[in-house]
Amino acid sequence: MELFKELTQLHGVSGYEREVRAFIKEKVQGYADEIIEDAIGNLIVYKKGTGVNKKKVMLCAHMDEIGLQVIKIEQDGRIMVKSMGCSWMYTTYQSRVRFRNGTIGIVASRVRPEDLNGQFTNLYVDIGVSSKEEVLKYVDVGDVAIYEGPYEELAGDFVTAKAIDDRVGCYMQLKTLMEKESFYNDAFFVFTVQEEVGCRGSQVTAHRIQPDIGVAVDVTPGMDHPGDLEGNNTPGNGTAIKISDTSVICDECLVEKMIGCAKRDGIPFQKDVIYVGGTDASSMNLSNDGVKACAVSVVTRYTHGPNAIVNKKDIRASIDLLKAFLDEEFEF
Repeated sequence: MELFKELTQLHGVSGYEREVRAFIKEKVQGYADEIIEDAIGNLIVYKKGTGVNKKKVMLCAHMDEIGLQVIKIEQDGRIMVKSMGCSWMYTTYQSRVRFRNGTIGIVASRVRPEDLNGQFTNLYVDIGVSSKEEVLKYVDVGDVAIYEGPYEELAGDFVTAKAIDDRVGCYMQLKTLMEKESFYNDAFFVFTVQEEVGCRGSQVTAHRIQPDIGVAVDVTPGMDHPGDLEGNNTPGNGTAIKISDTSVICDECLVEKMIGCAKRDGIPFQKDVIYVGGTDASSMNLSNDGVKACAVSVVTRYTHGPNAIVNKKDIRASIDLLKAFLDEEFEF
């Protein structure tokens, strides 16, 4: 899991994914038939299939993570920020954040915590100095920061880190590519940008590739603890085969094919139905003249925060399912 650990600790706020992209690009050398970096920063890693009736299968994991961007620096040294992606007020307040140059800050509030009312304009970052002049030695308007969330092993095969959404998807795509010499279908392992701000990267890559099948490789919220969403998803119960979410209803035949693969190969799985949230599957589904779409996810607790939790066995099950799915023959 060292590769996963390294991925989680990279700096890659939406629109600023270059560190993640460079890391992945270096890791896939020697495993791909073609590597393409497009104009907006998506990385497309192509592996030619061996099958007679092969399809173009686009797997999509996003490189970006939620974070903050500086919008103003006050005279007293307070750094005003906006959210890049969906950040929760109650996990942002009092969190540590790190700018790209390594500067560390603490998120504080100019109002009482109980009066935040979901307004990011009430938050600011404190880097320890007390004037705009001093701040500008370290941070300027437009700079981006990530949450600090070290990778740690927990009890019961669980791990925690920041940016598990969606560095776990990037990790699973890398391992799928590295662990299998060839696939029946043409496999396009796509590492997208700007998913957290509107699934933008997958739109242009789907247009370029024009896949027959789109597979989002992402996380899905855990629902086993009180205070989270209502539903079936439970960390530790296997890979999550998406049925539907707010943005997509997965193709029935592809869902059946995935379930069939899991049952045949003894891969633990659970059915993923959520009523809030979406993935790059939606953009692939609506691209070109329409694309059959589905998704493989890892159930994750505390997703959009500095300390998400996932189970290593679920990650392994997801990799095994992706390898099996890419070797299937599709009749349509």
